[in-house]
Parts: sequence; structure tokens; C-alpha cells
Amino acid sequence: MPRPCKLRTIHSPNEYNYFKPRGVPLSQIEEIELTIDELEAVKLADFENLYQADAAKKMNISRQTFGNIIKSAHKKIANALINGKAIRIQGGAVKIKK
Repeated sequence: MPRPCKLRTIHSPNEYNYFKPRGVPLSQIEEIELTIDELEAVKLADFENLYQADAAKKMNISRQTFGNIIKSAHKKIANALINGKAIRIQGGAVKIKK
């Protein structure tokens, strides 16, 4: 039996939860699901330019877990951009810290 997933701390959830290529009807598009914690990892690492150890601390997880999350997020985002897929942002084991 695997260990239960530790909740990842999110400091400011994004108000946008869906992105799609312009000019393609929703009925004709494939979706990729990006979890809320994956988006937070991308924000901390790529937008705020934090080191993985510092970003992991902010999310209350280990550096290795952060590395796994960011790797998964980058792969999903690249797939969506290269193959013209929509990105739906939802789910994930998160707790919102205000």
C-alpha cells in the first residue's frame, strides 16, 4: 500500500483554470489536466525563479517531490503547446494558505 499523498501548500491559487489554442472549437480539442500543485511549482520555479529547495519549502514538500512535480508539469505543458491541446487546471492534493 503506497503512502498517502502529503498536501502541498498553495499560497495564491490562479483565477484562470483553462487555456486552449485559439480558433479551435472545444468539441475538436484534446485536453491535458495540469494539477493545481503542478501550476504552483511552475510559478515558483519558472516565474519567480526560486531554486527547487526554496520552492519545495514554500510548498511544504521535499526537494525530490518538487522535482517530480515540476518535471511532470513541464512535460504536460510541452505536450499541450506542441500538439495543440487544451490545458485544464484542477485537482491535486493541495491546501490553500492565506
